[in-house]
Amino acid sequence: MNDLPLSLGANPVWHALHTRHRRFALSAGEACRYPADVAPFAAVAEPSALAMQQLHSLLSPAESVWLIGQDRVATPGLSIEETLECLQMVVRDDFVLADTTPAIVRLKNADASTMLALTTLAFPGFFRRRTHEMGTYLGVWSQGALIAMGGERLMLDGYPEISGICTHPAHRGKGLAASIISRLIRNHRRDGLVSWLQVAVKNYRAIELYSRLGFDAVRRVTLHRFVRTD
Repeated sequence: MNDLPLSLGANPVWHALHTRHRRFALSAGEACRYPADVAPFAAVAEPSALAMQQLHSLLSPAESVWLIGQDRVATPGLSIEETLECLQMVVRDDFVLADTTPAIVRLKNADASTMLALTTLAFPGFFRRRTHEMGTYLGVWSQGALIAMGGERLMLDGYPEISGICTHPAHRGKGLAASIISRLIRNHRRDGLVSWLQVAVKNYRAIELYSRLGFDAVRRVTLHRFVRTD
């Protein structure tokens, strides 16, 4: 059975920004973050008062970022505005992939605004103008419109995160999301990589889909949205 090592899953943003996504890292001591137009995520090496003060220095007034799996530390100028409970799920290595029949294509930089518009229907705020630069994104088009997509977000050594999975409301129920996920898993297996993802615990429909596609929950993490208040 595949697993996402605790050393990675407990603080995936930190690991991504210090390895595969080092090119995106904005850092201050023990804190780091993605540029705001790439992803709304930040991390600290350990949730100490000093690290949180350094995170504060990376934010503009009123700006917010999400920290994954970090304990709360009271920090002047930072306030927790929202929490989100999520499951980290990893695909089983013995799962037989579904046949991917739709015309799935790789999305390009020129498709950035179209990707942003589609993802905003499903999870506003998480997908940004340059999120597609974090990995490979695939999509399905119909009559010139992007109707389904998905791709890679946090890139850990050996473990690419599948994210941005969404289908236009008018085209749901056709298996498009399942086909895109299967294609991504197939590509990862070809390259000797293990697919994983994160999903809100209350997103029962998505969890059911991911379970059918061979993903098992390996741990529960809490996301905190910190806002700079000064």
